Amino acid sequence: MFGSKLDILDQKWIDVVFSSRNKAYGAYELRKDNSKNTNRALIIAIILFVFIISLPTIINKLKGLIPKADEKVKITDVVLLPPPPVDQTKKPPPPPPEPPKPKVDQVRFPPPVVKPDNEVKEKDPPTVKELQVADPGQKDQKGDPNADIRIDEPVGNSDIKQVVEEDPNKIFASVENLPEFPGGQDKFIAYLSKTIRYPAVDRENGTQGRVILTFVVERDGSLTDIKVSRSLSPGTDAEAVRALKSSPKWKPGIQNGRPVRVQYSVPVSFALAADN
Repeated sequence: MFGSKLDILDQKWIDVVFSSRNKAYGAYELRKDNSKNTNRALIIAIILFVFIISLPTIINKLKGLIPKADEKVKITDVVLLPPPPVDQTKKPPPPPPEPPKPKVDQVRFPPPVVKPDNEVKEKDPPTVKELQVADPGQKDQKGDPNADIRIDEPVGNSDIKQVVEEDPNKIFASVENLPEFPGGQDKFIAYLSKTIRYPAVDRENGTQGRVILTFVVERDGSLTDIKVSRSLSPGTDAEAVRALKSSPKWKPGIQNGRPVRVQYSVPVSFALAADN
């Protein structure tokens, strides 16, 4: 009747489906207007898509039409302070020491520079025979067979080897000559016996024993960083620290022939006299 191609949305099919039925029902109207509604929805979607894509361009065009407000610039006066005065009494730092000689002789072998022939004044480069017994360098100079081998370091003509100074604030735990109280160990014991006052509370409680103190003997013999490493009681700890802070300067520790900072520890004994 309608051919081999079936289109359920064709008006003829819709009339057949709704034949002898209530066509006022909403389904009939929906099927009847389906193609019209679909086309309308497609057109609206295309219009919205184009509008969204073009929205940034429209905004930029509108901004160009609106005049910009004048920018306010705040000017602040800057007062330049005069430079600090130069201390004329302060001497400039000494120049760096001359690097030591190389271990192997050097022959002049500067980097090549492109020049016209008439401007070349350098002598011929060293021969292979010369390089067998010497290293290439910036100038001709004799080496020192007793010098240390220096790689990627500058060399000079100094005969004195560079000495690396240790950190002057380094604290040693062991040195060649240990720090010492003036007069020796016996004088230190006598000093503690004369200086320490037994705390009354510890005397009444019968507290006896030793307080271990650790401290640093500085290069000038003064004592710093005094701490209690083993405690006996709050009273005896405080009295031992007080006595050590009142100590005269010690003989500093010696390492490599010079005074250094040394960490030291001493026991301070607290003992009650036996009753007769």
